[in-house]
Amino acid sequence: MAETPTTQIPLGFKAPEFNLPDVVSGQMKTFSQIRGTKGTLVFFICNHCPYVIHVIHEIVNIAHEYMPQGFGFVAISSNDVENYPQDGLEQMKIHAEKWGFPLPYLYDESQAIAKAYEAACTPDYNLFNGNDLCVYRGQLDDSRPKNNAPVNGKDLRTALDALLHELPVDLNQKPSTGCNIKWKKETGFKPFQF
Repeated sequence: MAETPTTQIPLGFKAPEFNLPDVVSGQMKTFSQIRGTKGTLVFFICNHCPYVIHVIHEIVNIAHEYMPQGFGFVAISSNDVENYPQDGLEQMKIHAEKWGFPLPYLYDESQAIAKAYEAACTPDYNLFNGNDLCVYRGQLDDSRPKNNAPVNGKDLRTALDALLHELPVDLNQKPSTGCNIKWKKETGFKPFQF
């Protein structure tokens, strides 16, 4: 496990579209289907990451609180399940049901969506406004496994509240940190080495 921060890129980019399977319903889901009128949170997680496990209850609480207020929420796992079978589809479904996800949990087998969002870690948050432009790529809060900071979702809640009340989102954002996304080993032609 390598502690990895969210990649800091300029805000304001349009949410990349996706069409991925939801491991609970078995249905394909797109960004257009899950987006909210007030905003949309697209976040990357996995089943076994201790950083995700540490905060998952608060992410679920926030989703329950803000989805009825016009926000779309979706979780995506992009980990290589061949080398990390604990992140497989059946385990994803068990994880979502265990935590009572009120949101879709999608599987990005090709890892193309993680790359499109420039996701680097789990958890990695992307909050889009009602025009589908990214306004937040920060942390949930200051809590991490083994530190004593409370898991309260303070930073993400502040950004969601700004959108809810049509206020600007603070550009001073601390990146999330977590386990690196488990990328597939690149395959392809390699010249013969003498």
